[in-house]
Amino acid sequence: MTVDPTLILMAVSRLSLVLLLISIALACLRLVRGPQAADRVIALDLVAVLIVAFLAAYAINTSNTSFLDVAIAYALVAFLGTVALARFLLRSCRQKKDRPSPGRLP
Repeated sequence: MTVDPTLILMAVSRLSLVLLLISIALACLRLVRGPQAADRVIALDLVAVLIVAFLAAYAINTSNTSFLDVAIAYALVAFLGTVALARFLLRSCRQKKDRPSPGRLP
């Protein structure tokens, strides 16, 4: 009794799609709950990585390679977004440190 490798590939790709969707949902929960801005940035980056992985698994599942092009473009845009958010957080932390506290005179 031999098992067709195509059936195994389809079963594993469908299982990976389900697991990736569950992971995306959990990462979105962390994105909403926080508690700090850095946690949200990391969760957003994780969601982006999981979406790229989902697109790659979906390309395998459908045998359509155009989803891989979408995954590459999305990864580049997500990387730039993560760098921009990290720079924004760094800049906002520096501005908070430069401000005098309300109880002290400058």
